[in-house]
Amino acid sequence: MSPATSGAWFVRVVLPRLVRGALAAAVLCLPVVVLAVLVTRHWSPIVDADQRAVLAATNVTRERGFLPALEAWQWWLHPMRVYIAAVPIALWTWHRRLRGRTIWGVATMLVGWNLGLQAKLVVERARPLIDDPVAHAPGYSFPSGHAFNVAMMLTTSLIMLWPLVRERALALRALLVAGAAVIAVLTALDRVFLGVHYPSDVTAGVLLGCGLSVASFIGFSHRPRATKEPA
Repeated sequence: MSPATSGAWFVRVVLPRLVRGALAAAVLCLPVVVLAVLVTRHWSPIVDADQRAVLAATNVTRERGFLPALEAWQWWLHPMRVYIAAVPIALWTWHRRLRGRTIWGVATMLVGWNLGLQAKLVVERARPLIDDPVAHAPGYSFPSGHAFNVAMMLTTSLIMLWPLVRERALALRALLVAGAAVIAVLTALDRVFLGVHYPSDVTAGVLLGCGLSVASFIGFSHRPRATKEPA
């Protein structure tokens, strides 16, 4: 393929997909941007509610002895292990000849992992300050990396699997979606009850992970309208 042909192909096929995906991301991730602005400006309704929620959650963790279970969940749902868990899914979809979708999914998860880290550096929100903390975590707080990466992996994996799953019973599809939602919610609660994230952090993580994954697929699945050859 000559440079001229490659350039024309990029403009005709790739560029419309990138633009469509970027526009979708701007819309879907707008709530996260709004949350980020509010927490960086220390908007008192959110800041106060966050602090009260973390204090109440950590008190429950101490009183009920939840710490071992919460730490175990934190260990298993570490981003590295979360993405390793997606490998069998990618291998299966590749084996079932969904190769374009598999490549999209793997690329989306790898790029998304990095974007989640960059979002923390942009916002630079400090971790919750608690007089008697039950756990510690390094780095910044917004958005929650665990919540983000779990949401990103689960959403992307569901999209990868959907052409295979939609051929099955409706109950199986509902079970997969419900299971993914439960895992995402439990991960978000885990971070708050450990006192290492505010509720707004985990909310932003889930919204950002789901939003970026869906936006990426909107761009990937877009089929630019073919242009007619000049007579």
